[in-house]
Amino acid sequence: MYKNAAVFCGSKHGKNELFSQHAKEIGWILAEQNIQLVYGGGKVGLMGTVANAALEKGGKVIGVIPKVLVNWEQQHTGITDLRIVEDMHSRKKLMYELADFAIILPGGNGTLDELFEMITWNTLKIHEKKVLIINTSQYYRHLIAHMEQMFENEFLYENWMERIFVINDPKEIISFLNPDKN
Repeated sequence: MYKNAAVFCGSKHGKNELFSQHAKEIGWILAEQNIQLVYGGGKVGLMGTVANAALEKGGKVIGVIPKVLVNWEQQHTGITDLRIVEDMHSRKKLMYELADFAIILPGGNGTLDELFEMITWNTLKIHEKKVLIINTSQYYRHLIAHMEQMFENEFLYENWMERIFVINDPKEIISFLNPDKN
């Protein structure tokens, strides 16, 4: 059973209001399912939204933030556990170690870096954690098409859909978390 979920997402809200709504729903669902949120430690953007939503429903939240981003992403001092680490590599490594699976919400370069590092570590068998991409308003449609292109052209070692699950609505996470109830 899953105890901790890493959520990777933007430190900005983006221009579509549904991005923030889905971040809230993810926070609520994790808290309601008694799954601790592990995230980037900031209080701005979608990061702050998902953390605040989990806290609002009584959830536990671990934030992992590198020293260089304490001011930029405005460290969230109202969470259950805030861990300040040396650098981005330490942040990602600790988040991966703490999490049982990952959720990818809309975000920018950092979110894609975290997604692809998790996928690479899966391929290399460093860990075998599932990844859920929340494809809010088809935000990741081009990325999904590109991953399919890499697979079709035999640049991937396995079918990417065996470890990465694409969903369009946060409520679909409940089926992932409770497969026996389907």
